[in-house]
Amino acid sequence: MMKVLLINGSPHKNGCTYTALSEVAKALNNNNVESEIIHIGMKPIQGCIACGKCYESGKCAFADDLYNNLYEKIQEADGIIVGSPVYYAGPNGSLCALLDRLFYSASRFMTNKPAAAVVSCRRGGASATFDRLNKYFTINQMPVVSSQYWNSIHGNTAEEAKQDLEGLQIMRTLGNNMAWMIKTMKNSNEKLPQREERVATNFIR
Repeated sequence: MMKVLLINGSPHKNGCTYTALSEVAKALNNNNVESEIIHIGMKPIQGCIACGKCYESGKCAFADDLYNNLYEKIQEADGIIVGSPVYYAGPNGSLCALLDRLFYSASRFMTNKPAAAVVSCRRGGASATFDRLNKYFTINQMPVVSSQYWNSIHGNTAEEAKQDLEGLQIMRTLGNNMAWMIKTMKNSNEKLPQREERVATNFIR
């Protein structure tokens, strides 16, 4: 069965971000696509220190349980959705610390998998946060799944977020579109795009 991994990047397990991701998950399940929401929790998360050890082992040198769990689950997932609250017009710093390590050490498991970002905010900063999260996908050759509007939901509490009827509809549309893209890719006879050997150009002479 096809599966989508949803990462709840909020410290609040059942808050606004979870409310948005849950609506996406319902739509996925209605399309016979399995879903799992992983909460990053409230513990401090180590950021990337550019030590390069992942080049040698294929895995981050900081082997904490959260990283290890996601490292395994992204290999099994057919699609990935990352959700975050807005902090100063950007994603949660703990989430970014985790994503930096995951995308640097495990990008080979995510290339060509459909992905999407979901953002929750009280009032503003959603577009900047949405843009930042999408950059993780677009640097890694991941098809970005869209909805009928930018994937944001508004509210200061989960109960307020549930009153954002347009936001909830956006999440359902995203779930439907994600399911459609995964199924279309799975059922296609076309081969995935061939990846050229990486060329890195530095502009310092």
